[in-house]
Amino acid sequence: MSLSDADHDLVTATLGREPTPAEVALFENLWSEHCAYRSSRPLLSAFDSESDAVVVGPGDDAAVLALPTPAAADTPAADRGASEYGDTYVTFGIESHNHPSYVDPFDGAATGVGGIVRDTMSMGAYPIALLDSLYFGEFTREESRYLFDGVVDGIAHYGNCIGVPTVGGSVAFHDGYEGNPLVNVACVGLTTEDRLVTATAQTPGNALVLVGNATGRDGLGGASFASEDLAEDAETEDRPAVQVGDPYAEKRLIECNEALIDEALVVSARDLGAAGLGGASSELVAKGDLGASIDLDAVHQREPNMNAREILLAESQERMCYEVDPADVGRVRALAERFELGCSVIGEVTDGSYVCTFDGETVVDVPADFLADGAPMHDLPSAEPPTPERNVPDVDLGSAFEAVVSDPTTASKRWVYRQYDHEVGVRTAVAPGDDAAILAVREAGSGATAGAAAPDDTVGLALASGAVPRWTSVNPYDGARAVALENASNLAAKGAVPLAAVDCLNGGNPENPDVYGGFEAIVDGLADACSALDAPVVGGNVSLYNDSVAGPIPPTPTLAVLGTRRGVDAPPATLDGTAADASALVVVGGTGETDALGGSAYLATVGGTDRFPSLPADPADVVASLARVARLPSTLASHDVSEGGLAVTLAELVDDAGAAVTLPTRTAAFAETPGRLVVQTTDPDAVRDAAGDLTVTRIGDVTTDGTLSLTVGEETLTVTAAAIRTHRDVIASELASSTTGG
Repeated sequence: MSLSDADHDLVTATLGREPTPAEVALFENLWSEHCAYRSSRPLLSAFDSESDAVVVGPGDDAAVLALPTPAAADTPAADRGASEYGDTYVTFGIESHNHPSYVDPFDGAATGVGGIVRDTMSMGAYPIALLDSLYFGEFTREESRYLFDGVVDGIAHYGNCIGVPTVGGSVAFHDGYEGNPLVNVACVGLTTEDRLVTATAQTPGNALVLVGNATGRDGLGGASFASEDLAEDAETEDRPAVQVGDPYAEKRLIECNEALIDEALVVSARDLGAAGLGGASSELVAKGDLGASIDLDAVHQREPNMNAREILLAESQERMCYEVDPADVGRVRALAERFELGCSVIGEVTDGSYVCTFDGETVVDVPADFLADGAPMHDLPSAEPPTPERNVPDVDLGSAFEAVVSDPTTASKRWVYRQYDHEVGVRTAVAPGDDAAILAVREAGSGATAGAAAPDDTVGLALASGAVPRWTSVNPYDGARAVALENASNLAAKGAVPLAAVDCLNGGNPENPDVYGGFEAIVDGLADACSALDAPVVGGNVSLYNDSVAGPIPPTPTLAVLGTRRGVDAPPATLDGTAADASALVVVGGTGETDALGGSAYLATVGGTDRFPSLPADPADVVASLARVARLPSTLASHDVSEGGLAVTLAELVDDAGAAVTLPTRTAAFAETPGRLVVQTTDPDAVRDAAGDLTVTRIGDVTTDGTLSLTVGEETLTVTAAAIRTHRDVIASELASSTTGG
C-alpha cells in the first residue's frame, strides 16, 4: 500500500508541509482500513452499546462489564436493576488475524491469541478464557486442511503455553474461504473497579514506558497488509508482515502486568498490536487529547541498524506501553527485570503534538488526534443481495442424514478442542463440545475466584461465539439476525441469559457494491437482533478486504456473546439413559415443519436453493423462556437446534442412550431455524409452564439401546450411536488419513 493522493494532499494541507518518510508510513498504517475503519465506521452507529452492566464500552482495548450478583444472574438484563450488579468486572474483546493466518497459519493464529490477551491486560484484567471462531475453504481441499491444522496448532500452542483456557468457539468450512481463511479470537478477563485501567493517557509529564520483548523487524506494515486483498503470491511475498510470537514471554508479561496493577503503578496502558509502537503510543495520548515526546533510540531492540520507520511500525509481539508516574519508573523497571522482560523509558506524555526523534533529528511532529482519528471516511455504493428461488431436491432420508451429520461444518469438533487446555485456571464448569462454555466466577470479596463454588456466591459465566456463513450467504440481514439468536440460544440451553456481545465483522473488498451491500446487511441484521435480545454490543473488530484470487469471502458476522446464570449446574447436551422410562423428548420453540431450508447443511450437501427460514418476532422472550426451561430441575438434557436442524441435534444427543423420534416432514428434520431446544424432561407440564408463549411439542422418547430411530413422514431411519460417532468423527479421521498418506 501507499498513501493515496487524496490522503497525501490532506496531510500536507494540515501539516503545512510535506510529511517526512516516517510520517508517511505512520499515516499509511493508522489510516488503513484495518486501523481506521474507513469503510465501516459510518455503519457502526447502528449498534446499541449501553446498559447498566456496561462500565467501559466501545473504543478501548476491551469492554468492561459489571457482573450481576448471583441472586440476579438468572434475571434477563431488561428486568435487572442497576443495584443488582456487584463489584466483580469482566473484560470482553474480539480480534481478527485473517491475512497473517493465511500466509503463516501457525504464527498468524498464535499471535492473534497473543494480541487479544494483551488487549485484556490493557484494562487491568487477568485473562481467564479464549474463544476461537475459524473459517476455511472446503475441507476436501488439501490447502484448507493444511491451514486448518496450522491455525489450530498455533492457537493451542500459544493458549496452552500462557495458561489461558480456550473454552469455546466454532469452525466452518465453505468454498468462499478458499483463498482467505478467517481467524477470529475473543478473550474474557477478570478484574474489579479498583484495578481498572483504560487506554486514555491522563497527565502531561508522566513517563511512557515500554515493557516486554525487544523490538525487531517482524510484522512490518501489518496494518497495511491487513487492508488489501490477498495476492496469489501472498504466502511468500507477505511473510515479513506476519508477527512471530513467544508465548513464554507473554506469560511473563501477564504476570508482570498483574504485579504492576497490584501496586497501582499503571496510569494508562495500551498493548502494541496493529501499527506497533506508533499505533499504540499515538492512540493512547490522542484518547486523552494530549501529545507525546518519544525518543525512538531509547526503544530496546533485538536487531541492529533499525531505522525510525521500523521501530515505529514493527509489530513485534509481547509488548505493552504504559503511562507511569515518574516517581514509579524505578519500581516498574524492577518488576520488569524480575520477570525477565525488557524495559525502556521512551518518552513522556505532553500537552502538545505527537513528536518522535531518532538519531538526533525530529522524524515525526503531527497532532496526535489527527494521526489517530483524522482519516476521512469512505462513502461507498452498495447493492442489495438477491433472494433465492425454492428448489429442494428429494433425497432418501438415510442418504440425507448421513450427508448432513458427516458434513465437516456440522460434524464433531473434538479433534479441535482436545488440543486446547480448557481446564487450566480451574474455572471451567462446562467444557468445549457443549452449546456454551460456563466458567465459575465468585463474587468479589467472597474468597477465591476460581474452583467449584455454591450457587449462593457464584455467577456462572456462559460463553458462545461463531457465525454461519451459509446463512449470511443466502440472506445477509436475516442470516446475521439468526447468528445473534443462535449464539444467545446456546447460552439459554445451559440456563444463561445474555449480558453483552462483541462482534468481528468480516467482509470482502468494500469497493465492490455487491460486497459492501452484503456487509451493510450483516451490520444492520446483527445490530437489530442484539438490540432485540437486550445484548449491547460493547466492542468489536472489522476486517475487510478479505478477497483473494478465489473471490470475496461470504459476509461473516462473528458474534461472541457473554451471559450469566446463578451457579454452574447446567444440563448436559447428551441424553440420560438411566431415566429413559420416566422422561420424554420435547422440542421447545416449534418443530420447524413450515419453515424453509435456505442456508441449511441439507441443501449444501444434497444441492438446491430456498429462502431463509422465518425468525421469531421477540427473540429476547424466546431466549429467556428457553433459559427457564433449561434451569428446571426436571430438565435432564438440553441442546439447541442449529446447523443441520433437528437431525444433527438428535445425533449429538444420542450417546450411550438412544431415542425414538417422529417428525412430520423433511423440512422439520433439517430446517435450521434458531431459537429452539430439544429437551429431555421428566415433567413436560413444567416445561410448558416455563416456556411461556413458546410451542412445546413432544417428538419421542429416550431409549436404552444406543440407537436413534428417526421417522420422517413415511420413512424410518435406524442408526446406532456408534455409527453416528463414526459419521461425526470425519475431521479427525480425514486428517489422520491425510497425515499417514492413506
